[in-house]
Parts: sequence; structure tokens; C-alpha cells
Amino acid sequence: MSSTETHVPTSLTGNYTLDPSHCRIGFSARHAMVTKVRGAFNDFDGSGYIDEDDPSKSHFEVTIKATSIDTRNPDRDNHLRSNDFLAMEEYPEITFRSTGVEKVADRDFRVTGDLTIRGVTKPVTVDLEFTGSVIDPWGNVRLGFEGGTTINRKDWGVNWNAALEAGGVLVSEKVNLEFELAAIKSKS
Repeated sequence: MSSTETHVPTSLTGNYTLDPSHCRIGFSARHAMVTKVRGAFNDFDGSGYIDEDDPSKSHFEVTIKATSIDTRNPDRDNHLRSNDFLAMEEYPEITFRSTGVEKVADRDFRVTGDLTIRGVTKPVTVDLEFTGSVIDPWGNVRLGFEGGTTINRKDWGVNWNAALEAGGVLVSEKVNLEFELAAIKSKS
């Protein structure tokens, strides 16, 4: 196969590892009730098992380093790392462990699992779209998924806020979590 050719794999069932250089784990939240602040976590790893024939047998796990939060503003990032928000010195990791995977349409999946932030674990549901599979130029089976969910940060004890003079608050309680995931199948 030439370096520009790609092929579709015959079987997707197997163990996978996230390819962080081709993934994005991001978020957005309203700021001052009028704009959105977007950010991402730049240091994470994840793995899991995909059963192509019976998605309910699939499972995933992701660990995010809280200190890797990046909103393109160092002062804001330091505040988000503090006890007001992520308390990263006491809780350096954010984790997600799936508890169920359901195929809801041809390319759409609903993943339920336990999200742990600041030592608090709560169930969440993430809707993911399967964006495709390919054998890359290096012979790896590669999969893609995109999707997200919305959480209320207060459910995880992330309560800090400031009232605005004109009414409302500085930071919304709702946070949109955004996932663009690429995973590589283990060769063993």
C-alpha cells in the first residue's frame, strides 16, 4: 500500500487506545451570561474494548490530568485549577469509566458511565457519532467518534461564582463537554 492509500478494516472488534495527538476533549461554558468560554484538556489517556457485533459488551476508560486545562488565558487557567473550581492539587485527575454502551442508530451510540471530578462520582450519558474507520498508512486500524454531553458543574461540587451587577452570574452552571476522539486498535 502506498503512503497515500487507506483501506477500510474488515473487523473493528478489539482493544483500543486513544491517540491524544488526534483527539480533543473540550468544554464550553457561558461567561457573564453573554459569551462562551471554550477550553480543552491537553493531557489525557484512554483505552477500551469495542465489540462490533454486540456494542453492549464494549467499555471505555479515560483519565484527564486536571492541570492540563487550557482556555488560552493563563490567569483564568490558574483560577480553574484552584480550589474554586477543579482543586487539582487535591484532585489531580478527572476520570470517566463507561458502564454501558448502546447503539441507537446506524452510526450513533449512547455511552453511559461514571464521571469523577473533585472526588465526586456521578453518572453521565454521552452521545457519540461513529465518524469512520480506516487502516492508516502505517497499518493501524483507526476509529473516530465525535459527540458530547451537558453537565451541571455544581453536581460535582464546582460551586464558585460571582454575581453580576446587572443580574445573573459570571459563570454558567451548565458546562458542555465536547469529544473528538481517534483510537488505534491494539495489534496483539
